[in-house]
Amino acid sequence: MGGWGTLPAAGSGASMPYTDLRDWIRQLDKAGELKRVREAVNPYLEMAEIADRTAKLGKGTRAEAGNTAAGGPALLFENVTGYPGAKVLMNQFGSERRMKLALETDSLDSIADRIRTLIRPESPTSFLDKIKLLPRLAEVGSFFPKVIAAKDAACKQVIHRALADGGQGIDLLKLPVLTTWPQDGGPFITLPCVITRDPTSGKRNVGMYRMQVYDGQTTGMHWQRQKVAAEHLRDRLRAATETETKLGAPEPALSPSKGQASLTWDRESRVDIMAQTSGGIAPASNPASIPAATLTKVREGRMEVAVAIGTDPATTFSAIVPAPPEVEEYLIAGFLRGKPVELVKCETVDLEVPAHAEYILEGYVSLGELRTEGPFGDHTGFYTMEDQYPVFHITCITHRKDPIYAATVVGKPPMEDAWMGKAVERIFLPLMQLTLPEIVDVCLPPEAVFHNLMIVSIRKSYAGHARKIMNGIWAMGQAMFTKCIVVVDEDCDVQDLAEVTLRVANNIDPERDIQFTLGPVDSLDHASRLPNYGSKMGIDATRKWAAEGFTRPWPAMLKQDPAVVARIDALWKKIGIE
Repeated sequence: MGGWGTLPAAGSGASMPYTDLRDWIRQLDKAGELKRVREAVNPYLEMAEIADRTAKLGKGTRAEAGNTAAGGPALLFENVTGYPGAKVLMNQFGSERRMKLALETDSLDSIADRIRTLIRPESPTSFLDKIKLLPRLAEVGSFFPKVIAAKDAACKQVIHRALADGGQGIDLLKLPVLTTWPQDGGPFITLPCVITRDPTSGKRNVGMYRMQVYDGQTTGMHWQRQKVAAEHLRDRLRAATETETKLGAPEPALSPSKGQASLTWDRESRVDIMAQTSGGIAPASNPASIPAATLTKVREGRMEVAVAIGTDPATTFSAIVPAPPEVEEYLIAGFLRGKPVELVKCETVDLEVPAHAEYILEGYVSLGELRTEGPFGDHTGFYTMEDQYPVFHITCITHRKDPIYAATVVGKPPMEDAWMGKAVERIFLPLMQLTLPEIVDVCLPPEAVFHNLMIVSIRKSYAGHARKIMNGIWAMGQAMFTKCIVVVDEDCDVQDLAEVTLRVANNIDPERDIQFTLGPVDSLDHASRLPNYGSKMGIDATRKWAAEGFTRPWPAMLKQDPAVVARIDALWKKIGIE
């Protein structure tokens, strides 16, 4: 009858979740994890250089026992050149300890255990078990975000509207936005929570996409082609092909119900507009072939967007998690915090945003507008080059009094995002196991910038099992971008890269055990044969079976006699070898 109480508690002893970024900064200060930088530092390159050096303190992301310096401290710049009174927070997630503090846990794996309890509860076998389920359901219900009044939202303390709307004007250039690398195309907002809405389901999405600042009212919107926000834009492009039909006419199977008013989509037109624009990422190759009504809808169409900068750490972190499509990131943030995220309605767009964020940018993206974005020094350690992306037009900026700007710098690992990526790896392992239960563990080495290499250990059960795992991962959401997948047996510690290297080097026949496939690749991949499309590699480093055609004897791995090990353990301190 066990397993039906409340979920294991979120938190590591903190009495309440962090209300906002300022609450989080106070905790960092109290924990000795914050360095206040009072010397004058320029947001053009200098802040990035300091943050880069700080992030690389210590040795990689596997800190040795007692090496608390790995990742360096969080940085609060209090004397920003050219921006009197401004403050900039960087490297807030840049160590294992701070990731645990951010998510209020003693262990990232304990959050994974909470997720397992949530998605794989024991089935109730009695009426009493069902009664015990009620607190669980009530607790899950408490994670859903709640909308509060504007008067109670700190992000509304100062409101800047456009001159055309009777305001005093909007000027994004007053924010201390960083330029992080010498060849960057300009300053970039690097830690935004970008909010969009699914036009069909109404579900909100929170993603993190860099934003190049073009001027005081516009930015680029670098949502990569396979990201959720980009799909929201494509859905609106597809909808531009819809045509009115007579009332009472049969509705096509693919058309969403709209009551008596019947709309239908010309499927051929939808296919055509996607093909001509390469999925909404390029100007139409033959606009003359597109119906005039559709072109007008595309040129006049807009998608509302809002951006939050400087939220509580769980909300910021939720923007990078590979959430299932039907789950809102606000709900994930509530789950991680153990308390709902408070939202407030925007001033000029129909979206809800974190009520206590430092900055809120409101605006829209025009369906038919693209602009050159980049270059940008990226987390691959290389520049991503210029490309065409949508343009974000700002209609309103709201912020707190004396706002704190939150930013990050990406580049050659390890950097701050390395720790964020490792947290994603640990926390969302259970979701991978929900689809592929034979997975024992995964490792996404930061040095391979996460999406370039995934090491997976499995409970191998049949011939070809490793290849099934490879294809399953490539079909799993954002894991489709994984350039290389290495599969090992369950007795290999995938977090020990030396052990993994030993297994791979010894256990494979390259021609037999390496497979290639073609498919979508990350937009940041500069080596692929085409932008966003290229090859991927899988390596089967498991022990080979006779059922897989391997008929030679397989040797045992070296292992000392346990009695000898115990004898030497007892002698070790006496011998005095350090």
